[in-house]
Amino acid sequence: MPKNKIYAILIALLISTPILAQTTSKINPKREFRGIWVATVTNIDWPSRAGLSVDQQKQELIALLEYHKGNGMNAVVLQVRPAADAFYAKSREPWSKWLMGKQGLAPAAGYDPLEFAIKEAHFRGMELHAWFNPYRATMSANEVVSPDHMTRKKPEWFFTYAGKKQFDPGKPEVREHIVQVILDVVKGYDIDGVHFDDYFYPYPVAGQKINDEQTFAQYNNGIKNINDWRRNNVDVLIKELSDSIHHYKKHVKFGISPFGIWRNNHEDAEGSETKGLSNYSALFADSRRWIKEGWVDYINPQIYFSFTRKAAPFGTLVDWWSNNTYGRHLYIGQAAYLVNQKAEAAWRLPEQIPDQVRYIRDNNRVQGSVFFSSKSFSTIARAAGDSLRLSLYKYPALPPQMPWLDDVVPNAPRSFAATATPTGVQLKWEAPTAASDGETASGYVIYRFEEGEQISILDPKNIIKISFEDYTMFLDTEVEKNKRYNYLVTALDRLKNESDPSGPVGIEARASNFDKDVLSVHDVEDGKPKTDLGNGPGKGSVNGAEVRAEEVGVEKGL
Repeated sequence: MPKNKIYAILIALLISTPILAQTTSKINPKREFRGIWVATVTNIDWPSRAGLSVDQQKQELIALLEYHKGNGMNAVVLQVRPAADAFYAKSREPWSKWLMGKQGLAPAAGYDPLEFAIKEAHFRGMELHAWFNPYRATMSANEVVSPDHMTRKKPEWFFTYAGKKQFDPGKPEVREHIVQVILDVVKGYDIDGVHFDDYFYPYPVAGQKINDEQTFAQYNNGIKNINDWRRNNVDVLIKELSDSIHHYKKHVKFGISPFGIWRNNHEDAEGSETKGLSNYSALFADSRRWIKEGWVDYINPQIYFSFTRKAAPFGTLVDWWSNNTYGRHLYIGQAAYLVNQKAEAAWRLPEQIPDQVRYIRDNNRVQGSVFFSSKSFSTIARAAGDSLRLSLYKYPALPPQMPWLDDVVPNAPRSFAATATPTGVQLKWEAPTAASDGETASGYVIYRFEEGEQISILDPKNIIKISFEDYTMFLDTEVEKNKRYNYLVTALDRLKNESDPSGPVGIEARASNFDKDVLSVHDVEDGKPKTDLGNGPGKGSVNGAEVRAEEVGVEKGL
């Protein structure tokens, strides 16, 4: 019997039963939502300024994704509609001015920023949630808008508050427009989620009044109190969107990130023990109801407070929300942008963000975090990023499962094989057969174990690659010459349910000190990558020079 076959049989006998289980660990859990907000409004995060060339925009986005992937993030929440405008081509609204410098001005032909962002995020095993601002239309009183902007086409749909134009949520035709805008993206793009932030009715400004009495008189539907009516207007939109999104694509998640306080307990006995502005009263947003009714798949409250914030302590709000999730997911919005700010001493403590992550993990009813915002980690919050990369997010994690949307596990990949090459260990497999829901695989997880190490998919430290693409090969270049390794591969469906593993396969590596500057090399056919060297973004390079797959010893067409 060949040596490799004997070795494979011995490995199979060593596999423990827990290989198929899915448990979590408080330290580096295998399932955790780790998101980063990427704001495009006023060029906060990306692109760095309006008017960059397509190549510059792409380079900036790839660098941003690489950086956050390196810090352990597995989701990017990208703002695609900041002010009734678009960062995507398939839109009924004009191109955003924060893209090319003028609203309505398209980027170069063939470039769709959202499509590009989705592809690059999925390559890195990161979900992409499309972030919409539902009601904001302008950012200032003197803003110059495109002739195609809705404030020009349908001025009767808007009211002005503090100099800014905002959609009037009480008008049925406004709600229908917003639903259709979002469905354009749901139907036209391979997004993982639809995301709203905290801007519904405007934040209160002294001396300002919402001018919607006429709308209230026309569309009150028997609701006598205007504040209750405003809350109902938002509720109706959320319910309509939930139904519509899941009707067209059940795997697209719907989540909202409200202000951190639903109601204070002095306003409502069921509220939190806090004393601050509340969603319910100030913004006419009944954020708890959305999750109680099951209209959203996750709630992501912006708990932008320190542990010692007297009016609204971080721990108090995390605990309150965790007791009010009604079986849906809870991700905590964390304020990386406040690190080192002078107004509150607690934010100058280097352990503030890391301790918040630990506090979240100690609560089994919280499934992760989203940080605001991307730019903060490259400026004031670099130390927090180091804590994530080196400790808290040291190992990869899959997003948590959502069984109410899909609880069917995909079948295992087939014909898993490993080949030692001079450049690393080449892994190949075949897509699984369709599961009972018709899904095969939308991604894969590859695990590597050193000889003698217990083989189990429970520990994320053994994950070497997560991809939300359907490519069925990977070249592991991070191996040592003459060292034996065991590999497993599992399949993921769109909602990140994970299959049983295919394997294990044992192999002795031939690679020795392979050039660590190799990011990724694709053998391209018809514009699509066929071969992936696995360690980085889509454009192949060795020491900065673009190369083809065959130039680094990968057989063409593998």
